[in-house]
Amino acid sequence: MSENKKPEKLSAVKGMNDILPADAPLWELFENTVQSVLKSYGFQKIVTPIVEDTSLFARAIGAVTDIVEKEMYSFTDSMNGDQLTLRPEGTAGVVRAVIEHNLVYEGPKRLWYKGPMFRHERPQRGRYRQFFQIGAEAIGFTGPDVDAEMIMLCRRLWDDLGLDKIRLEINSIGNAEERNAHRADLIAYFEANESLLDAEARRRLHANPLRILDTKNPAMQDLVNNAPKLLDYLKEESLAHFNGVRKILDHNNVQYTINPRLVRGLDYYNRTVFEWVTDELGAQGTVCAGGRYDPLVEHIGGKPTPAVGFAMGIERLIELMKLSGEPQEPNQCDVYMVHQGEEAQMQAFVLAERIRDAGLDVVLHCAAASGAGSFKSQMKKADASGAAYAVILGEDEIANKTAAVKDLRGKEGETVQQASVPFDQVVDYLVDEIVGAHDHDHDHVHYHP
Repeated sequence: MSENKKPEKLSAVKGMNDILPADAPLWELFENTVQSVLKSYGFQKIVTPIVEDTSLFARAIGAVTDIVEKEMYSFTDSMNGDQLTLRPEGTAGVVRAVIEHNLVYEGPKRLWYKGPMFRHERPQRGRYRQFFQIGAEAIGFTGPDVDAEMIMLCRRLWDDLGLDKIRLEINSIGNAEERNAHRADLIAYFEANESLLDAEARRRLHANPLRILDTKNPAMQDLVNNAPKLLDYLKEESLAHFNGVRKILDHNNVQYTINPRLVRGLDYYNRTVFEWVTDELGAQGTVCAGGRYDPLVEHIGGKPTPAVGFAMGIERLIELMKLSGEPQEPNQCDVYMVHQGEEAQMQAFVLAERIRDAGLDVVLHCAAASGAGSFKSQMKKADASGAAYAVILGEDEIANKTAAVKDLRGKEGETVQQASVPFDQVVDYLVDEIVGAHDHDHDHVHYHP
């Protein structure tokens, strides 16, 4: 490379996006809200590796699925030849961890996770190659009650996030025997109408015919609508379970639609399946999907153990929050430290640490490439930070051993206040003003007198 030639600018991998500081507050609001709701239902956090043995997903998801066949990021470990995969979904890893560490044998577990997933898909709005999910798994529970609880947990989350344009669809896909009977009739039905199938449906016909029911091809909608419905194949036990879910939802005024075309592309699901969907995001309308997967634990090496769970796409829900007008919280801090001169800078560091000790968030002005900055330019940065107060130190303040504490927000209709506060009283003054004003609803303050 020539000495004078600038290095080529690099970009992120296609379909793998940066989350920039401007969006971070909304992500934090979402994640904190979800974590609070999950905790209120007794869920505990679990963290699993991003990379797993490829065979885990082939066995759990099903070898003849789009995910395993076309979408997984798989590679051979150059050090030992292991076949590894970036996780395309979260449930398989959680179940593997539960089996490996014998968690479920201590009793049923309510677990939740969050983190990045990876699928090689065509990037589009709400669908990316690296995407983030939060999911919950209730492992070791047999009845319809926990299925309904998972759905009601989601409803509470939408309420807490202020999202009202999400609707619930539910279905039951029964057990393996019922699905096999339905599958045979479904294949026969589609074979009799093979001329109406598109190329993707023909490919799936014998390998995974349930997935044909989920087609988005408008030309196939009438064909799919008239196909045999799995609900008609359910026997007494499966029907009782589904009706048990519905009874609890009805009793708690949870609105839903039974969608007989609602299926799962993953082999491990059985009985209850559900989706929360919206019309606000175009084609990517599903924001949360879940259901029961009783066969999975045994399928990947554990003892027979019932389970149910869901996963939600964070990017899609963040987009929905933006569309709903959910306010972002751009404030970086509670207090911005403004200072001029070396002695003032030294004292600013001391005060900033004391204020942080009291549980408040502080940004201390530091010199930029353009220099330390005048009082005026520093105050502009203080205002832009979203801080409630600026603590100002200059020559006069150092001489008088006081700080100028300025209320940057003020109360509506009142003149902005500025007080001269002795150094040893600055912390108490700010705590009284900030914690007293915001009390329980200020997310950043964790001061406990």
